[in-house]
Amino acid sequence: MGDTIAAVATPMARGAIGILRLSGPEAVRAASAVFKSVSGRALEEYEGRRLVYGTLYDREGNAIDQVLATYTRGPGSYTGEDTAELQCHGSPAVLTLGLEALFAQGVRQAGPGEFTRRAFLNGRLDLTQAEAVADLIDAETASAVRQAAGQLSGALGRRVAAVYDALTDLTAHFCAVLDYPDEDIDPFRAETMERALSQAQRELSALLATYGRGRQLVHGVPCAIVGRPNAGKSSLLNALVGYDRAIVTDIPGTTRDTIEEKCRLGGVLLRLIDTAGLRDTTDTVEQLGVERSRAALAEAELALVLIDPQGGVTAEDLAILEQARAAAEKVIVVLTKSDLDRGPCIGLTLWGENCPPVVSLSAKTGEGLEELEAAVAALFPQGEENWGELLTNARQAEAAGRALEAVGSALSALTAGIPADAVFSDVEAALDALGALTGRSVQEDVTDRIFSRFCVGK
Repeated sequence: MGDTIAAVATPMARGAIGILRLSGPEAVRAASAVFKSVSGRALEEYEGRRLVYGTLYDREGNAIDQVLATYTRGPGSYTGEDTAELQCHGSPAVLTLGLEALFAQGVRQAGPGEFTRRAFLNGRLDLTQAEAVADLIDAETASAVRQAAGQLSGALGRRVAAVYDALTDLTAHFCAVLDYPDEDIDPFRAETMERALSQAQRELSALLATYGRGRQLVHGVPCAIVGRPNAGKSSLLNALVGYDRAIVTDIPGTTRDTIEEKCRLGGVLLRLIDTAGLRDTTDTVEQLGVERSRAALAEAELALVLIDPQGGVTAEDLAILEQARAAAEKVIVVLTKSDLDRGPCIGLTLWGENCPPVVSLSAKTGEGLEELEAAVAALFPQGEENWGELLTNARQAEAAGRALEAVGSALSALTAGIPADAVFSDVEAALDALGALTGRSVQEDVTDRIFSRFCVGK
């Protein structure tokens, strides 16, 4: 990290503002070389974190924009290094010329996530905070924003640190008693260890239980739209996303493949999957679509079972409803085409109190969509969250799971009367897993994967 990097930190598209960002030992010098303040003073002659007005020049010395410049000395910057920013007008041409001028000063192009990676490596952020930066940029709902902002403030890191520090204290006490038997150190007691391990087990179990909710906030709820052919599945998808995403015809079996889109409904981010109609068919292509529909249903957390009740609910409808209830955690029955005359909904009464929520709507007119939104919100209540303390990705959940398993093994070994030094090998495994969660002991290939999802300039 001894070199200096630069990147365009805003989208390369026409807009009001475009930002060139630098970090590294030559950041302030390079920015000063391409920027001249209106007062004639060099940028570094101003105090840090102050906006200075002046002119940006290209590599040939031609004026290309009137900009604002600022710098921050490390280690008090975002990356922990000297940093500088040039706030230009949002012209892709200006940003390109400005970046080329910086390259001419010996600065190199930053890679994806390299600014945040330097912040992590310099101790400005732990790994959960670094992941929160990407989550905040990608957030699509207010709840996702609150979770990412809380995690960025260090809430998850503090929750993990509390367990890590307790286990570290336990280990340090044991080692002190073992290594310095002649010193006046309180003796180590098995009941003390059992109490500490049991507390760690409870806290890790509660932490791991947050993963489902955290995953939903960040990635959305997989939602399969299923039903018989021509039940109105594609029409509902189009109504929810707000445009004609799927082809709609009166011909049963029009949809031959799954179609995925995201939408926000009832404050919940849904990953909608429009599926082929579930039925037995001799058409080879349609058979493949039906197989994909069943696979999508198996992976869904929410299933919208669409029923066209004209002529009554059929045995085929009820069979699809049975499949949905067996596969998905949550189910809503949607009676479609409410704008048309239809017969009574005979059949759903067979479910009695076990029947899922039932909503009647028309995708054509929009009547009933508010009821569907309310039904979704009721199944996924927002409640009072400990924002920032939720596990939001598989890497975090895997590390927390390993720590929980190791603490459980230590407790079992202690109960079985196994010597304490063997018990502490499990405690050390738990500490290693928690260190991987926050980045205290993470491998380089893991950090490579994490930061590869970032955009350039962040």
